[in-house]
Amino acid sequence: MSTTYKYIPALGLDWLTPLYDPLSKWVMRDEYFKRQLIHQARIEAGHHVLDLGCGTATLTILIKQMQPEAVVVGLDGDPKVLEIARRKVAQAGVEITLDQGLASQLSYSDNSFDRVLSSLVWHHLNRENKRRATREAFRVLRPGGELHLVDFGKPHNAAAYLISRLMSGAEEARDNIQGLLPNIFSEAGFVQVAEVGRAMTVFGTLSFYQARKPD
Repeated sequence: MSTTYKYIPALGLDWLTPLYDPLSKWVMRDEYFKRQLIHQARIEAGHHVLDLGCGTATLTILIKQMQPEAVVVGLDGDPKVLEIARRKVAQAGVEITLDQGLASQLSYSDNSFDRVLSSLVWHHLNRENKRRATREAFRVLRPGGELHLVDFGKPHNAAAYLISRLMSGAEEARDNIQGLLPNIFSEAGFVQVAEVGRAMTVFGTLSFYQARKPD
């Protein structure tokens, strides 16, 4: 892992972390697009699923609720956000493993998961760590396993373009806005890489991506 790595909290500042769920629910419509991501992933009974950068575990819990017979693991680098996640998992009454760690340096063995899902994480990573996280997702997936990701993408209309002009000043978001994530996925070894859907938010275009590890 790069010695210059800087962890960025979900909303950029630690003190904003308690506001993450309300803002995600009312501003980003996060449950809507996270359900869409889960449907896209076609998770089956017995699948081992990693929610990479799980945050407060909204997506992680939804995965388990929508496919109770999957083995679901959530990972995040922020101990404060994981405290919230653990409370939510307990309240939901579901069996989920939550681990602390970085997307760019996973502690899991090779070929551990059938699906890796991620929501609004890649735009927090600089290009080096996007590549590292993508290679790590590839490594921990089983042959034939799939990466399913939703994050900010290339703007698709005038309003999204104007919003993206503000976001593109940040190094971490620039590759997303320029539509470079599929190239990064392909470089890591994924095949059948595709943008399979879009959603508009007040912060810009969300792109839904899927990619498969060769058999």
